[in-house]
Parts: sequence; structure tokens; C-alpha cells
Amino acid sequence: MRFSSSILLALAAATPSASGLAFHGSSVRHSARAATRSRSALEMKYRVAVVGGGPSGACAAEIFAQEKNVETVLFERKLDNAKPCGGAIPLCMVGEFDLPETVVDRKVRRMKLISPTGVDVDIGETLKPDEYIGMCRREVLDRYIRDRAVEYGATIVNGLVTAVDIPRDHKTNPESQYTIKYAEFEEGKSGGTKKEQKFDVIIGSDGANSRVAKAMDAGEYNFAIAFQERIKISEEQMSFYEEMAEMYVGDDVSPDFYGWVFPKYDHVGVGTGTVVNRPAIKQYQKAIRERAGDKISGGKIIKVEAHPIPEQMRPRRVNGRIALVGDAAGYVTKCSGEGIYFAAKSGRMAAEEIVKIMKNGSRLPTQSEIEDTYIRDYDRAYGPTYAVLDILQKVFYSNNGAREAFVELCKSKYVQQVTFDSYLYKRVQGNNPLDDIKLLGETIGCLIKGYAKAKPDAEFSNPVESLKRI
Repeated sequence: MRFSSSILLALAAATPSASGLAFHGSSVRHSARAATRSRSALEMKYRVAVVGGGPSGACAAEIFAQEKNVETVLFERKLDNAKPCGGAIPLCMVGEFDLPETVVDRKVRRMKLISPTGVDVDIGETLKPDEYIGMCRREVLDRYIRDRAVEYGATIVNGLVTAVDIPRDHKTNPESQYTIKYAEFEEGKSGGTKKEQKFDVIIGSDGANSRVAKAMDAGEYNFAIAFQERIKISEEQMSFYEEMAEMYVGDDVSPDFYGWVFPKYDHVGVGTGTVVNRPAIKQYQKAIRERAGDKISGGKIIKVEAHPIPEQMRPRRVNGRIALVGDAAGYVTKCSGEGIYFAAKSGRMAAEEIVKIMKNGSRLPTQSEIEDTYIRDYDRAYGPTYAVLDILQKVFYSNNGAREAFVELCKSKYVQQVTFDSYLYKRVQGNNPLDDIKLLGETIGCLIKGYAKAKPDAEFSNPVESLKRI
């Protein structure tokens, strides 16, 4: 679920970088490793493991794979994985990551935003003819980038990483190696074959439930549950979604997020998400289907998907020579739920900085070097979006009155222009101070009006889950 018309995507600020200390792990003897290295410097290559083959991992792997003095191994447990994800990518990602049009199922140029009382706003008039939001299927997008990494020289292992052993002296001894234990899957066999390999650097790109993050004691963070059904509808119904996406807000579809209908290749993705009342996710899914009504009625559910989505950055994203990227690091924005671009960007940024530090494979990076490059630069570039959208979610998704105001506010062409510019290009463009002041007044007015007309939110009792929100 990676797209919303959230008005403050355009704002910029900074968030503090994370630091990572405290580890656990088993000791590793170094004598054999040292002997191997002393045998011949020409034969030695540092080994990098990328755990997780989604956009973050695949983008990291293709950078490492282009470094001739680094051996890159990419672990992915399910090569046909279809993550439950709205699948929206910004226009800038197509060019920046050299993606062919074959990975884009639909080019969305219009969006309909629907309030709790059924008021709808059409968004998209400010888009230029060549501008669009790309809608992708994750199994297609992920495979393309992953295959490109293999073409560059990465070795792919179809296996489930089960453990990461971390030597106690991994921060001080460059001869120390991490041990990755995994079950490798083979065609025709029901169970995986247990294996293990040693590596000098690890990139954890294995999602919200990251085993790498757990092994490196990255700290706790909260998460939402995203639930999506892929629904095959008639050609006539599908024509409505040719270039159209829908976003529904209301406590019936989510008490703290939104529901969506996003077009795919030959079907639509219909879903929702929540943090504060995760046990009721199927109730909210039923409501989004009902809100969509005749537009998807009679459709056949061809796939049901559910997945945790991080709600904040990990307290620690680097530890020794292990770095987290993508969902494993917590790089999903609140309010909009966008994560694909930030996953790919973080994977690429981490790999590029580590490759520079390694100086043609002649040395290993230190924790402080990774933090002072990758983490610092990422936080400076994108910290503002995370901070602002956190505030936005609290303001506009907290109750039906605020949701009504949000929809009303999105009628503004200025709001639409700034929102799309910020989303499509990941930078603030053309803000007008006078319009910003005017917008503040309009926001207050819309909130007053929204609270006056909105129906009360339905009460729910889920104190344990609600308290988990950090």
C-alpha cells in the first residue's frame, strides 16, 4: 500500500540517525580464516550476504555484484513471492532505477478520495500528460531487479535463512566472519537442505520480521497489518480502473489508516491496514469491499495476502558490519504507507557507501563508517518525510471528523500540485509562502467543518494492541 494523496509529503526536515550497540552471538575461531587470506591476496575476495530479495535487497545486491573484488550472495526464500502491497511506485523510480515499462501494470493518472460520509474528490488534474504513478505487481518488479543483480554477477540462493551467528569480536577483528545458516530449497523436494556459509558483510533486507535484525539486536518496533485481496473483475468494471486508483477513509475501513482499490495487470488489489486494532483486520477488509460496492461486485478473489508493515525505524540499523535496509530497517512512511521506493533507495545507498569504504575490495567497513555515510545521508534526505507523515497520520486519521477535513482539503489544486510533485519526484517543488499561509487557514476551516458533519467513530475495545503503538 504505497500511495496516498497526503498533503504534507512535500514538507522537509530531518530525523536523527540511529545508532547500534549491544550484540549477542557465538565466538568464531579465526586461525583458518587468517591462513586462507595469507595464502594469496589475489585469490581473496570479501564476501557479502544480502538476506532478502525484495527491492531493497536486490538493489543492494546489484551494486555489490558490480564490484569485481567482492563476492555477492543473495538469499531469497521464495522466488515467486507476491508481497501484499498496493504496488505504487513514483515516477522518479522508473528512471532512477532504469525500470522498463514491462514492470508497470498500470499508469495511474487519476485518484478518487472518498470520505466517511461518501464525499469524493477527484485528484489528478495537475498532472502533466507524461506524469503518472506506476502500479506494479511485486512478484514482477522484485524478480526483474533480482535477475539484474544476477546478471551483474550475484549468486542467488533460494533458501530460508534460519540463523545468523555473530562473533563477539566482529567489531574489532577484521578476520571475524558472520555465519549464516539456512535451508536451501531444491526443485522436487518438500523440505530444504540445511547449509551454512561465512561472510564478511551482511545486508539485512528480509522484511518487517527480519531474522537479521533479531540476530543483531536491532531493537523493537511497532508494525501494522496490511491485508489485501486480489480480485478479478469484469472487463467493463476494469475499464473504470484503467488509470484510476481509489482511497477510502473512515473508521469502518480502518481506525488509523485507509482502504484502497488499486489496479493491477488484469485485476484490482483491494486492501486495508491497521496498527491499533489488528485483530479486526478482516472486519475492515469486509468494509472496504462493501464501500467499493458495484465497482467490484461479482469479482472473483484470486489471492489473499497479509503481511506486517513497519511503523517506525529500528532503534539500531547498523551493528558492526551488518546494516539493515528496506522494511527490515523500518523504512515505510506513516499515513501514506509508501515503502517500495524507500526500500530500493536504502538498499542502493547502503551498498554504494559500503563499496566506497571497501576501496576496491581492499578493506572492510567499520560500524562508524557505515553510520557516518549511509545512515547519515539517508536520514538527511528522507527523515523529514517520515517525521511529517507521522504527524499527518495522527492529525487526519485519528477520527471521522479529521478524515472528512482531509478529503475536503484535497479539493485544493495547490494541495494536489504540491502532493504529486513531492510524491513523484521525492523533492519539494515550487512552494508558495502565501499559498502555504492560505492553506493553514483552509486546514483549520476544514477541520471545523469536518467535525461538525462527521459521524462518531465506532468504539472498540482492544487495549493491549492499542498500547503497542510506540
